[in-house]
Amino acid sequence: LYERHGEPPAVVQLKDLKVAELGDSDVHVKMLAAPINPADINMIQGTYAILSPLPAVGGNEGVGEVLEVGRRVAALKPGDWVIPATSGLGTWRTQGVFPEEMLLKVPSDIPVLCAATLSVNPCTAYRMLADFETLAPGDSVIQNAANSGVGQAVIQIAKASGIKTINVVRDRPDLPKLVERLMALGADHVVTEEMLRKPEMKDIFKSIPMPRLALNCVGGKSTTEMLRHLQPKGTMVTYGGMAKQPVMVPV
Repeated sequence: LYERHGEPPAVVQLKDLKVAELGDSDVHVKMLAAPINPADINMIQGTYAILSPLPAVGGNEGVGEVLEVGRRVAALKPGDWVIPATSGLGTWRTQGVFPEEMLLKVPSDIPVLCAATLSVNPCTAYRMLADFETLAPGDSVIQNAANSGVGQAVIQIAKASGIKTINVVRDRPDLPKLVERLMALGADHVVTEEMLRKPEMKDIFKSIPMPRLALNCVGGKSTTEMLRHLQPKGTMVTYGGMAKQPVMVPV
């Protein structure tokens, strides 16, 4: 719970609160798992585009099990798994009572961590792949921060759609393990930011076309070098700025 905006360690508190009374159209939910996303932190800081009225419970994403439903609730029953239908639900809690329309039913036979992270990163990945370019099987996409939640979802959705992926990650001591993990998800190529600047990149485009779509959540040099490999009149979508550096476009 936070009663004012600021840095999470300074403003977030652990409190015991009474669960609200169950109304006729309400659903009593026990939370099973809830992740921490950058947007959650930004909302607490007060810097996000969408802010919950204060005091507020943190967390926009998660999965819960229905414990009890009001007498007018028709689509849900005890034992069902549900996820938020909108942002700002406040999932960092053990239990809560919510209006039925604020919840979506999901299958209960999928891993709980998959269900808990279903509504933000995979949806972002799908919309970026579908909304900005009309991609067909055999086309390619290049993305940085490929090991992020969105990046891994991009790899899997693209693989299922027959779209090739070139995945950029930062160099690190355990790079071979990371490459192996991303390839197991369906990545076609995994390269470091340094490799983007090397002539060997041309070898990749002997087997797949240059990408029509670039997905950027880093900024700075990573984005500049990624853009050099984009097809003419291709599209770059920026959805984050982890490097906190401007997007520089080569001309």
